Amino acid sequence: MSELLSKSEEEALVSRAKSGDGTAYEALVRHNADRLYAVVLRFSATESDAEEATQEAFLRAWRSIGRFRGDARFFTWLYRIGVNEAKRILDRRPGADVVASTEERRIDDVADEAPHVDVQAEGTELREVLEQAIRRLPDKYRAAVVLRDVEGLSTAEAAEALGLREAAFKSRLHRGRMALRAAVAHYVLDDDDPLPEPGAPELS
Repeated sequence: MSELLSKSEEEALVSRAKSGDGTAYEALVRHNADRLYAVVLRFSATESDAEEATQEAFLRAWRSIGRFRGDARFFTWLYRIGVNEAKRILDRRPGADVVASTEERRIDDVADEAPHVDVQAEGTELREVLEQAIRRLPDKYRAAVVLRDVEGLSTAEAAEALGLREAAFKSRLHRGRMALRAAVAHYVLDDDDPLPEPGAPELS
């Protein structure tokens, strides 16, 4: 996977790309392709769908890069395009990725801390269980968990990517994390550890 660009390096490439420099845009693609593919894969039914969504996202981004204001990092803007493409492709596969709905209730001032679930966990079995649990989350919770806990965006960056206020983003992140904790509880909890709190959303 390519190393991430510094903010100044990225801004310079974006500026050149907005002026029509295809070479600069190719550099942006190289430095973001693996990361974008890893994200859209979690919103795709197959690897080929994820590849198609990634390619189409870069094409659409190139066509509209003149509208990129630079208020956020390039990947934050690209993420929205990529996930929208993945969802568009998934819509052509009715029933391919049906997920259960979870209750949506207001949460004020949720702490931005993961409740005993490390989505970067070591161990092949636990990583696989977590990956499947993430893919089964409803889109809005999945997006929050992927951006914040998998991709490592800050709360502000992730909220910007999803077009949410930070309080609303934290609410989604909290519910996504609690759903993950419930899904993998028997892998990560000891006998003396508490079970997920009553009322927390569960995966069906």
